[in-house]
Amino acid sequence: MDKEKLENFRSILREQLRQHSTNVRENQAAALEMVAADDGVKDSVDMSLQDVSQELQFRLGERESQLVADIDQALLRIDEGSYGECARCGKLIPERRLEALPTARYDAECQSLIEASQGLDDISTL
Repeated sequence: MDKEKLENFRSILREQLRQHSTNVRENQAAALEMVAADDGVKDSVDMSLQDVSQELQFRLGERESQLVADIDQALLRIDEGSYGECARCGKLIPERRLEALPTARYDAECQSLIEASQGLDDISTL
């Protein structure tokens, strides 16, 4: 991949990193705010709703944290010179795939094989 395209992907990844890092901080703050905002209401329905909301905020934060880690790894691959190469078979990942998913580690064929081996191929995706 030429240097200009790599810099374009680096720019895209850095912007995504900024956005997702902000989301992580906001989700963590919202979850902690829910803990601190205990108004003393002891109704079981209110407590259950609060627990579910708090759990949702923590899970959103975990998902965003994983996205941040994936972006960091993609930026590292750019620095190392292996960005755009499938980590499984070594073939080049098509640019269209990288444009759709800049953090892609595998080409579509290898990704499908990995998902099938993990039993994820039965899960419907859009």
